[in-house]
Amino acid sequence: MIAPDAVVTFERVDGFRVVKSFGYAYGQATRPRNILRATFRSIGAFIGLAPVEYLTDAERSRTDCLAELVRKAEATGANGIIGLQFQVSETPDGSTKVLAFGEAVLLEPLPR
Repeated sequence: MIAPDAVVTFERVDGFRVVKSFGYAYGQATRPRNILRATFRSIGAFIGLAPVEYLTDAERSRTDCLAELVRKAEATGANGIIGLQFQVSETPDGSTKVLAFGEAVLLEPLPR
């Protein structure tokens, strides 16, 4: 199982050494465009309200793709992910695609 503190954007995890690399793993999530939600978001931005629904969609997509990344890394035998990165793109139909990727690794605690 991959602990949350073993998923890092750095090239190493403090207190651990990389024993084996399983290569890159990825997870992705796509949210379809919702015209009604976009309209309400625009109205809210116009009158000065925070775009809460937009943040919720973005957070949900990020969480979903990160969970998929962790599942795929665990399937290889990894107990950590280093070099975590996210990429976000908008497709021609207006939906948003979020991709998370990083190197799946086997970590071992450093001797004290």
